[in-house]
Amino acid sequence: MNIAKVLDAKGLACPMPIVKTKKAINELEVGEILEIHATDKGTKSDLSAWAKSGGHELLKDTEDEGVLKFWIKKG
Repeated sequence: MNIAKVLDAKGLACPMPIVKTKKAINELEVGEILEIHATDKGTKSDLSAWAKSGGHELLKDTEDEGVLKFWIKKG
């Protein structure tokens, strides 16, 4: 996967991971991939809904040692 940008949102509580994701994805070109690292458990459902409503694609999400990782392709 070719990652255009990595966003570190670890330690941030809702809604900040979404706010920072929105800002970061606006800096990308259509089709580029943003990787997000977060620790707030609510981010999983929030990012999924946000990506869908914004026309973006949540490609994958994983959890490793309490860190949630997401890959979103800009739509």
